[in-house]
Amino acid sequence: MSTDEQAAVAIVTGAGSGIGRVVSQRLAGAGYRLALAGRHRESLEATRASLPAQPESFVVPTDVTRPESVDALFDAVVTRAGRVDVLINNAGVFGPPAPVQDVAHADWSVVVQTNLTGAFLCAQAAFRQMIRQRPQGGRIVNNGSLSAHVPRPNAVAYTATKHGVTGLTKALALEGRRHGIACGQIDIGNAATDMTKQLEVGALQADGSVLGEPTMSAEDVADAVLYMVRLPLSANVLSMTVMASEMPFVGRG
Repeated sequence: MSTDEQAAVAIVTGAGSGIGRVVSQRLAGAGYRLALAGRHRESLEATRASLPAQPESFVVPTDVTRPESVDALFDAVVTRAGRVDVLINNAGVFGPPAPVQDVAHADWSVVVQTNLTGAFLCAQAAFRQMIRQRPQGGRIVNNGSLSAHVPRPNAVAYTATKHGVTGLTKALALEGRRHGIACGQIDIGNAATDMTKQLEVGALQADGSVLGEPTMSAEDVADAVLYMVRLPLSANVLSMTVMASEMPFVGRG
């Protein structure tokens, strides 16, 4: 928290569903004032309605792939809340699964623009605000993936962008030092959300077989994110992996 008198302010992108919604619920329950960002106002309002009553949180429809939309998000948050203490860089898409030779350029571009460019634009805007505010500094948590380490079949764009997020995280952690900005990454494996329902039914494996995979509670991810953001800015979790214990990750690829 930034001060004892005022709730710390956190922006959560991709807050309208899945990990973004559950993380928002956990942060609000811990006393953070939230700016809920995402493309669809209706889903963001549903997230806001699910939050604990305190403190006040608000919705800012945002397209993270557009610089002007990201700038408008941060302007709205600073106007309303005065500062930005935490950015949860969570917005992301998987894209249509396809072998490398069949990936459409448009599908590749959507994944790259959302997962990597969007994360950069939000982090850049966060840096600008965190540098000029007083007290200076803040924390950024990037949502990576186990695909930041090893790929799934038919997911070249998702895999490439999540590897890129790891490089982004390290660059932000390095350049943030002089400004009191800490940046870390959480790599999540098979948290139970709408996005992972198909994994429980059957997921293509590296050997060509199709197997159902175990999942874990998304609340466990939210607990891990809360741990990361509650650390003093003198400490940082640069990289954390949270995964379903029995999923086929070790040895994959």
